[in-house]
Amino acid sequence: MSIELPVYRAPMRSRDDAVPRGVGAERALALGICGIGGRVSPPPTTLDAALALADEQSGIRLAWKIERFARAPIGAYAWTRDIDGLSYLGRLAGPWTYDESVEALAADLVHVRACDWILEPVPDDLVPGAVQAAFGRGGRNWQRIRAEGVTPPTAAVWQRYRDEI
Repeated sequence: MSIELPVYRAPMRSRDDAVPRGVGAERALALGICGIGGRVSPPPTTLDAALALADEQSGIRLAWKIERFARAPIGAYAWTRDIDGLSYLGRLAGPWTYDESVEALAADLVHVRACDWILEPVPDDLVPGAVQAAFGRGGRNWQRIRAEGVTPPTAAVWQRYRDEI
């Protein structure tokens, strides 16, 4: 029996309203990363340090968000949307790291992981309904999409686009 990989909604939108909408997803697609916000100082070099700083500087909820993001398995699927609402599918390809670059800080996309993205938008009719519903609810959180049956159609989209490359 194969284990179904989880599927996540990755809005990559900062909670800092000074960060323009769409900057995080645009940066992530261009760099082959997936991420969440939550700037901390000094820049952490380990996940444990990041969790401790997040808890100390912003509260335990941010630490929990970072931990959930960091603990998602390599190979998990991530859906994001760009500023125009177009959907993109990726797969996590590496461990958590903290990006302290000026550009990452400006986008508030600092907790990042390598991600292998399909770099063309997925047509709406191929985006699973559970994914559309997860984005339709709004919000800025990295979130697992727990709807039953979301992995097979997501995997099918992945395979379809990978076979075309």
